[in-house]
Amino acid sequence: MTNEFYKPGEQRAARVGELFATIARRYDLINDIQSFGLHRLWKRRALGFAHPQRGLRALDLCCGTGDLTFALAKGGAEVTGLDFSEAMLRVANEKLARCASISASRPGQNSKPKIEFIRGDALRIPFPDNSFDILTIGYGLRNLADLEAGLREMWRVAKPGGRLVALEFGKPANSAWRAIYFNYLKFALPVFGKIFAGNSAAYGYILESLAHYPAQQAVASKMAELGWGSVRVFNLIGGVMAIHYAEKQG
Repeated sequence: MTNEFYKPGEQRAARVGELFATIARRYDLINDIQSFGLHRLWKRRALGFAHPQRGLRALDLCCGTGDLTFALAKGGAEVTGLDFSEAMLRVANEKLARCASISASRPGQNSKPKIEFIRGDALRIPFPDNSFDILTIGYGLRNLADLEAGLREMWRVAKPGGRLVALEFGKPANSAWRAIYFNYLKFALPVFGKIFAGNSAAYGYILESLAHYPAQQAVASKMAELGWGSVRVFNLIGGVMAIHYAEKQG
C-alpha cells in the first residue's frame, strides 16, 4: 500500500499540506458524498461531548473548512480555528464572511460568531499553557506527524478541567465488518478523488493514513499515559468512526 500524499517522517506535514491544497474547494462536498451525509451527525455527536457554552474558550485544531468551529460558536463559545493549510483556511474565512454578512442584513441582529481562524501547527500550538476550556479535533489525529507530541500539546493548552473531543476514522474490531469497510475505502474513495479533485490519490490517502494509525483503544491508552483523565471512546457504526473524550485533571 502506497500513496503519494502519505510520507512518514519529516516530509509528512508538507505532503498533507499539498493534499489539502488539492481538495480544499471540494472538501465539504466530498465529505457529504463519501459519508452519505453521516459526517454531519457524527460532528453533532462530538459537539454534544464538547458542550460549548457562553463564556468558554474553545480551540478547534486541524479545523479545515470550519464545521466544528462554527458549531462551537453557535453553542456560545469564543472559538479559534487553527489549521496549517492556507487553502482550507481560505474556505473557512469565506464562510465566516458570509455569516457576518447574513447577520448584518437581519434587522435587530448585529452579533456575529466569535470566531477567529489562524494558521498554525497542532504540534506547536501558538498559545500559552492553560488557555482553553474546550479542544476539538475532527479527522486530524491521523494527519499529525507525531501523535504523541500533538496530544501533549493539547494537554498543555487545556485549562484544568478542560475537555478534549476528537472525532476520527476508526478500525472496527469485528474482522468481517473491518474488511467490508476497508474495501469501501480502497475502491470507492479513489473514485471520488478522481472525479471531484482530479486525483485518485487525494482520497485514497485516507486508507493509507488509517493503516498507519493506532486503533481506538491504543489512542485512548496514549491519552491516559500522557496525563489525560476520564478517557473514553465512543464507537460509531461498529467502529468505522470513533469519538475520543478526555479531560485535563487538576
